[in-house]
Amino acid sequence: MRIGIPREIKDGERRVALVPDAVRALTQAGHVVAVEAQAGAASGFADDEFRAAGAAIERSADAVWACALIVKVKEVQSTELARLQRGSTILGFAQLNRDPALLRAMLAAGVRVIAAETVRDAHGALPLLAPMSRIAGRLAPLAGAEALRTSAGGNGTLITGVDDVEPARVVVIGAGNVGGEAARIAARLGCRVTVCSRGPARLGSLVAALRGEGLAVRPVELAGNAERLDAEIATADLVIGAVLEPGTLSPKLISRAAVRAMRPGSALVDVGIDQGGIAATSRMTTLSLPTYVDEGVVHYAVPNMPALVARTATLALAAVTLPYVKALAGAGIEPALDADPGLAHGVMIWEGAVVHGGLAADAGIDATAAPWRAARRCVA
Repeated sequence: MRIGIPREIKDGERRVALVPDAVRALTQAGHVVAVEAQAGAASGFADDEFRAAGAAIERSADAVWACALIVKVKEVQSTELARLQRGSTILGFAQLNRDPALLRAMLAAGVRVIAAETVRDAHGALPLLAPMSRIAGRLAPLAGAEALRTSAGGNGTLITGVDDVEPARVVVIGAGNVGGEAARIAARLGCRVTVCSRGPARLGSLVAALRGEGLAVRPVELAGNAERLDAEIATADLVIGAVLEPGTLSPKLISRAAVRAMRPGSALVDVGIDQGGIAATSRMTTLSLPTYVDEGVVHYAVPNMPALVARTATLALAAVTLPYVKALAGAGIEPALDADPGLAHGVMIWEGAVVHGGLAADAGIDATAAPWRAARRCVA
């Protein structure tokens, strides 16, 4: 199979979907891998490394997008839409739920999209999203520390504290991969950390794990107690939104009134902005312009935070992506989907049809179940 790896062009994006070692594994299996020139340069992988691994280095982006399987990191950008080839398959973080215009364009293009954020493994976990979530979680307290600086519009709180000045009070909303890592790093920095979650079992497991590391955090269960969350937010120096609903838009857990009640110059890092974010005041920002102030609170809402540590993030992402690329290229797209229900769960759209139930609900469109099977029956 011909596999294309384009250069990412989203603002501040420095990752590449696969590394030279992964390319070598694919070319040794007999596949043709076309890598756009300079695709890996920003994460420390030179064209010569890809070439030595057997890749064809293409200076034309069109040549890469002409491949049957496109492996990328972030969602298709507006300037890439004209390069889409009907019937081609795109594997990457799709983010179609929050962007109706992009969804319409992708449906009209007749492509197949397998969203990395909704692919599941045999245990129901999210193997492609998980490492990026953990990285984003680890970065979130650091992004919050930047947002609290007076130069960013913050009130000048040093999150670690100093001498007799207390450290920041950090409220983490969510106890999954993002929330767990955010709480861990904030606690290691000496912050006073509260973790709020609607899932008591996951919250208890996280608190126990952190205590086992000598890190104290205060748990708050939110089930049936929305007022408790507002009260926690009101006294926070830094709020980290870390709630994800895979394949659908994030729930709005933080009202505008709750943000307005926060101390002026405090900060909100909404990590799940890819899926719309959990705050009514959140709107997507970019790595070049990461913050804005609304209701007196500094908001950081960057959708591709792992690009800040592009080499680490690329290595982590490529390691979990390669087995799926091998399966899709080796067996063929349709057989690979039929052989792996978790991979099939990642299919968002297929040649003009919406497949994923969460996306269909968000878009108000009827979902089509496994359309590739019907097409194969017609051919037979």
